[in-house]
Order: sequence, then C-alpha cells, then structure tokens
Amino acid sequence: MLIIGSRGSQLALWQARWVAARLAESGHECRIEIIRTTGDKITDVPLAKVGTKGLFTKEIEEALAAGVIDLAVHSMKDLPTALPAGLTLAAIPEREDPRDAMIGHRLADLAEGARVGTSSLRRAAQLLALRPDLVIDPLRGNLDTRLRKVTEGQYGAIVLAAAGLNRMGWSDRIAEILPIETMCPAVGQGALAIETRDDAGAARAACAALDHAPTRIAVMAERAVLAGLGGGCQVPIGAHAVVREGRIQLRAVVVSPDGAILIRRQVEGPAAQAESLGAQLARELAEAGGQEILEAVYGER
Repeated sequence: MLIIGSRGSQLALWQARWVAARLAESGHECRIEIIRTTGDKITDVPLAKVGTKGLFTKEIEEALAAGVIDLAVHSMKDLPTALPAGLTLAAIPEREDPRDAMIGHRLADLAEGARVGTSSLRRAAQLLALRPDLVIDPLRGNLDTRLRKVTEGQYGAIVLAAAGLNRMGWSDRIAEILPIETMCPAVGQGALAIETRDDAGAARAACAALDHAPTRIAVMAERAVLAGLGGGCQVPIGAHAVVREGRIQLRAVVVSPDGAILIRRQVEGPAAQAESLGAQLARELAEAGGQEILEAVYGER
C-alpha cells in the first residue's frame, strides 16, 4: 500500500486521485492522506505578501521525510526550486495546458477600471502592463469559490490556470485563453510534481514510470530560470519552455508589480542543455533590470 500525501482542495484531490489511478494500473494499491499546509491556513492575506517559500508544500514534505506518507503530489508551480535533503522529484507527468485563462470576460472586453481578481503577483503585473486602467484585487480560495465570486459579479473577471479548469471539467467557464506571448505562465504551470524520498524504495520506483521526459526537460529549464533569479512561487516572474525534436525554446519575463516595466527575453538550444540555458536566461533577465525589480519586491516584504 502506497500512501499519497495531498492538500484537501478539490483540485489537489483530483490530482492525487489521478496519480493513484495511474499507479493502480501498474498494480500498486494506494490511499490518500490529506495534509493541511500553511497556505491553506492563511486565507486572509494575499499570497505575494506572505513571502514564505513552500506555502503549499512544506507540511507535506515534512510528512514525506518522516515516512508518514510514501509520495506527495503537488502542483509543480507550488514546489520551491530547492527540495529538502533526502527528497527527489520521482516523476513529472505529461503537462496539461500551461496557459492562463480569463473567466467572466475577455481581457479586451473589460470596461475601463474593471475589477479583476487574482492571487498572483505575476498575473497582476502582466495584466497591468497590458491594461494599466484595471483595478487588481486579491482573490483567494479554492477554484469553486473563485468561480462563484465572478458569477456573483464581485469581479469583472478573474484569472486562473487553464490546467486546473480543464482537470476539473470546468473549461466551459473560460472566456479567453491568454497567449503565452501575452501572459507568460508561472514556472511549471500545468505540470504535476510527484515527490518521493531519495532512496531505493518502492514508491520512487513505481512513480518513475509516470515521468514524461519532454515535460521534465521543459519544467527543469523553467525552474532553473526561477532558481537563477532567486525567486519563490509568489514573485512577478514567468517562464515557459517547449521541447521539440531535441531542442528547447525557453522564454521568460520579469515584471514590476505596477506593470510599468516588463523585461522579456528568450533563448533556444539543445534540450540536453535545458538547465544551463535556464540559468543563462536568468542572468540575461537580471542584467536587463530584473534584479532591481526583484530586490524592490523582496524589500516591500
């Protein structure tokens, strides 16, 4: 019996059950252990102002290291770039749609001064770069809670990850998918992270079969950008990589919180050099002014 650690939200449980079903197909019986994280407990503060890495993963990783659970299923974008000693990314399954989605109205159709809800500093900054007239308000809660708030008219629109909506069967709520060129996604958005202990245990071996090589290469390149910039999960950094025929194309942005400064760069090269290309792109962004933006963001915290 393999014990899977997961947060208790609808989406987190969908992800954990999906992994359990894939493991069951190869003969592994599983059960899910729900673990409440710091991010689940702090619901009245915008995530960007909490400033703690591992908001949605720390307690789950502690349970994994202690042997309470055998594997953890996270949204990749929630997972800090540095894993605790003794833990490893056993598998990164094939990625869902990495893009962001507008719910309620298309971006161009929003009235001047419309209220848009998002808990992400990255999304807020890029929205303001496109539409400085918008009023960006913090939005916390599970997917269904956020969708209800826009249905009730509390917001003109909200921005969510397309992947979560697709997984929950709610893609019909999407008014517009924002192109990568317009709204650069969060690092690892749309991908799952399956974490185990870094040992020769049954969980690591079982999960390895769920790994999707092109997704892993792309995600590790994106995480190298984030690591190179010293960023956590709640910073105005976006990165997205595509792997095709042995080559990788990687783009990334750093945006000032008010959207006034947007630095965008991209690199391309052999997929085998994915992480070094990510580190190179981080340096280019930092030298182009990204370092000053991020220092200001950290200073405000």
